[in-house]
Amino acid sequence: MEESTGLVELFRGEDPIVDIVAVHGLNGHPFKTWTTNKTNRFWLKDSDLLPTHLKRARILTFGYNAAVASLLGKTSSDRILQHAQTLVAQLVADRELEDALQRLIIFICHLLGGIVVKRALAYSLSRTSKLVYYLHSIFVFIYGILFLGTLHNGSSKAGLALFSLIEPRNTDHHPYIIIVNTDSQLADALHQGLEVLQNITDMFAPLMKNFRIYFFWEQEKTNLGTTLAYIVEENSAAPILDDTERAGLPYGHADMAKFESRTSPGYRLVVAALLRYSREAPDVVSMRWIHAADMLKSKRQNEAAELVQ
Repeated sequence: MEESTGLVELFRGEDPIVDIVAVHGLNGHPFKTWTTNKTNRFWLKDSDLLPTHLKRARILTFGYNAAVASLLGKTSSDRILQHAQTLVAQLVADRELEDALQRLIIFICHLLGGIVVKRALAYSLSRTSKLVYYLHSIFVFIYGILFLGTLHNGSSKAGLALFSLIEPRNTDHHPYIIIVNTDSQLADALHQGLEVLQNITDMFAPLMKNFRIYFFWEQEKTNLGTTLAYIVEENSAAPILDDTERAGLPYGHADMAKFESRTSPGYRLVVAALLRYSREAPDVVSMRWIHAADMLKSKRQNEAAELVQ
């Protein structure tokens, strides 16, 4: 498939009631992250996989510049915010053109794609002023988030260092290749990257109660050529928190976002969660929009009262 940035529609069911949005992570790709290396099975799009279970869904993927230098460089905080803002803006524009601003949303995130999504939701929540309140609708209509191997706790500098030394490779035997990084500022970038991850995690923590959340961690170590390692440890990928779900997937880090068939280990766990959230969401989300509309109306009235004082 061709390189792509922004939102791409993969599947449209009849009279869709939910937008499923997949967001890849560091060094990832909007299609390849979700596609098996040997057989090119794209479980988000292939008609006998996810689309056959979610017949009333639209399935989309979001692509962005996910190079290490972009997300973990000196300006990593700004770059993540830019990607988050673009994700919100493109989702709103897409849903406006679809006449579907009140359709529920479920995210599937791999690795640092989860960080971009968490930042996007915090950004959307803050957009309540008169001229940009429409951006607030994304926060209102998010119902569930599936995090696949997302680094939630930015405490492992060694783990983060692996991200700067490896890139995906399309082979089954060695799914990663080692990249020699000669940047003298690498240590500073890693340190700042850890701080950015922790800040976004702290920002997102009070918002979690608004969503159904499922954490998945990798159960197999990744072959890095000279060693085997977990790219994201269980305690960081799947923190034990009230009112959240968690499960391991029997794959290495890159492969946990790929499924060969309906019988692939972990496939039913992921798809069942998407189905469950799709069924639960409509009543909850519709009430949420009523509350949001009341909040925005009250805010406008308060602003008007301040002007006449």
